[in-house]
Amino acid sequence: MAKVKITQIKSKNSATKRQIANLESLGIHRLHQSVEVELTPVSKGMIEKVLHLVTVEEIK
Repeated sequence: MAKVKITQIKSKNSATKRQIANLESLGIHRLHQSVEVELTPVSKGMIEKVLHLVTVEEIK
């Protein structure tokens, strides 16, 4: 599986409860925090729901 690096770049203050829950499920708790996750269909779906709050980089 491919790995991706996810960094939160925008505040979650205006996000919905579901979007905040997705960020926490991905392991992101603070602004400018980065995490590395396996790109599975589940994590890909969570990333798509919060794409306006994060940046995604592919790790080789």
